[in-house]
Order: sequence, then C-alpha cells, then structure tokens
Amino acid sequence: MRVTTSKSKNSESFYITQSYTNAQGKSTSKTIRKLGTLAELSKRLHTDRDGVLAWANEQARLETARYKSEKEDALVMVPFHSNKLMDYHKQKLFTGGYLFLQSVYYGLKMDSICRKIKSRYKFEYDLNAILSDLIYTRVLVPSSKSSSLRTAEQFLEPPTYRLHDVYRALSVLAREMDFIQAEVYKNSFFLGSRNDRILYYDCTNYYFEIEQEDGDKKYGKSKEHRPNPIIQMGLFTDGDGLPLAFSLFPGNQNEQKSLKPLETKILQQFGCEKFIYCSDAGLASEDNRAFNHMGQRSFIVTQSIKKLPAEDRTWALSRSGFKRLSDDASVDITKLSEDDKDQLYYKDEPFTTKKLHQRLIITYSPKYAAYQKAVRAEQIARAEKMVANGTLKKQRKNPNDPARFVNKIAATEEGEKAKIHYYLDLDKIAEEEMYDGLYAVCTDLLDDDVADILKVSEGRWQIEDCFRTMKTDFEARPVYLTREDRIKAHFLTCFLSLLHFRLLKRSLKDAYTTEQLLQTLRNIKFADVEEQGFMPVYERQKITDDLHETCGFRTDYQFITKRKMKGIQKKSKRR
Repeated sequence: MRVTTSKSKNSESFYITQSYTNAQGKSTSKTIRKLGTLAELSKRLHTDRDGVLAWANEQARLETARYKSEKEDALVMVPFHSNKLMDYHKQKLFTGGYLFLQSVYYGLKMDSICRKIKSRYKFEYDLNAILSDLIYTRVLVPSSKSSSLRTAEQFLEPPTYRLHDVYRALSVLAREMDFIQAEVYKNSFFLGSRNDRILYYDCTNYYFEIEQEDGDKKYGKSKEHRPNPIIQMGLFTDGDGLPLAFSLFPGNQNEQKSLKPLETKILQQFGCEKFIYCSDAGLASEDNRAFNHMGQRSFIVTQSIKKLPAEDRTWALSRSGFKRLSDDASVDITKLSEDDKDQLYYKDEPFTTKKLHQRLIITYSPKYAAYQKAVRAEQIARAEKMVANGTLKKQRKNPNDPARFVNKIAATEEGEKAKIHYYLDLDKIAEEEMYDGLYAVCTDLLDDDVADILKVSEGRWQIEDCFRTMKTDFEARPVYLTREDRIKAHFLTCFLSLLHFRLLKRSLKDAYTTEQLLQTLRNIKFADVEEQGFMPVYERQKITDDLHETCGFRTDYQFITKRKMKGIQKKSKRR
C-alpha cells in the first residue's frame, strides 16, 4: 500500500491506496482510506507538508502490516469429498524436523564451504544439497546412502540429485576432509563462543561386517569385543563437548600414536595454540604429555595408580595426608562421619619423571568407594558359586569377570599330581580393596587450584557421550562401505551430524536430553492438504516452542499455506 494525493484549487488531500490485479488481469488500484486534507492534518499534527507526508507514509506501512496479518489469519476453507478416491502416487506426508538442523547448517556457512570446494573441481552435481541431506538424514533416520536418499525424498524440499551423484560426492568429501573440519571450526564462532581453552581427546573404534582385513580395516581390540576387523577414530572436543576435529587410523595401530598427527593439524590449520590437553590414562603416555608441555599448552590426564613407581604408589594408597576439597582442612579418611561421606578429599605431591616435572593429585570419594565395594560384593558372591560348583570357566580379559577372584591348586604337599581344587583368592580381593574410592590425576599445572584441575578432568564424560551418540543414535557402526574414500566420507558426515546436533542442543541451553531432542526432531511431520498447504501433525510441546524460538521461525500454526512454508524454508536458511 502507498500514499497518494489529490490536488484541487484550494486543498490537497492524502489517501492510502492499494494496487491489485483485477479479473481481466489488468493492474488497477483502490482507495483504502482517506487520511484528510493538508490543512486539517497540518493543524492536527502541528507540522508542515513534509511532516504530514512522513506521517501518511507511516500510516500506509501500518495498514500494510494489518492487511498482511489479517490475510494470514484468514480462515482457510479446503473442500473434501467423501466419495472421491485419493490420487495415485501422491505424497501426503512430509518430514520437517530437518528445518531446525538446516538453521545450524547455514549458520555454519556450510553452503559457502561447498562453493569453495566446487571451485576446485569440475563436477556438475549440487554438493551443498548432497552434504546437507546426508547430515540431516544421519540425525533423523540413520541408514545407508541409498536409504538416506529415499528419506530425503520425504523432506519438504526434496532432492534434485541422483544416487550416483551421492557416491561421486563421497570421494570429493573424503579428499576435502581436513579442509572441511578447519573451515567448520572457524565458522562455528558465528553461532557463539567456543571453549577451546580445554581440549578433550579420546579414541574409539568401529567394526565392519567382514571377516578379512582390508586396507585400514585391521584386527584389533574392539570396544564391542567383536572378532571383526575395525577402524579407529581419534576425536577432539572442546571444553563444552562440541566436536572439534577427528582422524581415522588402522585398527591394529596403538592409539597413543594417533594424537600427535591430529593435534599438529589443529595447531597448524585451526589456529588453536593455547589450550589444556585432557585425556584418560590410555592416551597419557610420557611422549604425549611432553608434546603437550610445549608452547602454550598444558595437560591434565588420568594416571593409573597401579602403574606408578613403587614409592609413589605406596604414598597414593596410604590413607594419611588427605584434605577436604571444599576448605583444604586436614581429614582422617578412615574416621569419616555420615555427613562427611558426600565430600571429596585429596592430597598432592610433586611427581618427576625422566622428561617432566609434574604434579600428582590423588582423590578419595567415599561414595565411589561404597559403589565399588557393592559391585565387588556381587562379583565375589558369583565367584563363591563357581568354587562351590567346581565349574570355573576360562577367565575372560574383562576386568570385572568374577573368575579373577578364583584360584586353583593341583598338587599334593609332596608335589604329586592331584585333583584340581578351586578356592576364593582372598589376597586378590584384599589387593583390590586397597584402591577403593581412589582416583589419580597428573598435570603440569603446578600452581593451579586443585578444584579447578579436577573440574577439567571430570569433563571427560562429554567426549564419551559424543561416541555414544554417534554409535547408538546415529548408527555409525557397523560400517558397510568398502572403499577407503567412502569410509572417510561416512565418518565425516557422522562427525558433522554430531556437531550440528550438539550446536542445536546447546542453543536450547542443554535443557533437554539427547533422546528428547532426537525424538522431537524425528516426530515433526506435515500433511499435505489438497495441495493448498500443510497441516502440522506433531504434538506442540515446550521443546518445540523453544526450537522455534531459537531458530527464528514457527511451524506450529494450525495451517500453513504453501507460500508461508516457502518463507519458513528461507528463514531456516537464514535468508
């Protein structure tokens, strides 16, 4: 709508008019409202003609907004016929949960990254569309690449590429894996700050449904205790549990060696130079600690008490010298009251090795000690049954196997051959009891507060949660691909899916669990109503309100016209 004027000999009048197309297809206009004459408005508004014109334009703007609001809120009438059959092959149900992931995707400027990659190649397919759909489907309906294409065809914006384009794109994504990780890290700051002063590192592995080694798929120690060939993944996350970078290495390689190559890439390509490296004892070798003692880096790692030198191990196992973490008061942990059993206690001392001067911190948790004692009591009961029945099976390598408490003797006092007798190994039980409630941490931060150091170490659960999400919720394993480049691309899309999901979860201030958010996204669907528009067919909840609030669009209207849905799609792409 716009302002028009009409002049006569003695006056000038102001109107709000609307342009439209009539039934004959010709453009015309009609008067919506007369605002008044120049003399009337100047007197009422106490201004000159320019002031009156500015006021009139503002009235036209308000009238336009009112008209649009009334038009959007208009009652929609859609005719249905009870004796009319449905059309053949007409899709009626659409998936819409990807729209919220799409908001993160374009917030990370993934489309710009795809354009940069395309400038270096000569392919014709839409890499941006393929990569985005691979990410959305991995979160919403994890499956094979061909099944992912069929899933994407249920989206409100169906794909225009073909399956052979997907497989060709996988090769390109594999070659650009390091570039994509570096660019995504830099772009992630557009969606908020990152706690990259603390970096957690851990490794896991994924099995293949094959029986022979091939390429990097080697026999190794599987996390799932499977006999299949595996490939290993090293993953860095920041202090808030957001994925930072990953690498793949052969299944038979020592995971200790995986750290330096990936961390070197982070130092060179990501621009991260000052951070605290944090890992469990399995990735805290002397070389890895020394590597993270250089430059502006430090380390906080878990230390195995059993692997300490004899003198330090004796000190760690001693029940003396502990202080309460909350106030540094000296405490005898052998005489704790019930009120003291919720507290955490510690002691520390210098710890020098061949390469480093470190600080060894030993903590004691009464609650953790009680938990370990309760678990072991059940295992001892099972071990006693084994002894009573004389049915000891071969002990597994599992450290929680009750058979570890059973020993045997098979000789007489004279050393002659005799029947095997099983008995409960009380010395083994007593040895394990010595470690109840104890936990050790090593660091090169010699002057920092112990509470701050332990808080960093406790955050390692987040990287375990990342692995759990990828393996269980995103079904990253078993892997059915065979070509090395496609395997790399598979794990790249899993990594990017995890990053998108956790960024979306963070935007909701972590108010919801992984299961709640996943279930909500997967349930958001829309029904096509006689091609007039869409009707949401999901339950509106607090979590859906929060999703709409954080992403800047709403899909929970009773009815959404096709034009309005296109507007929602544009907003999800931050346009």
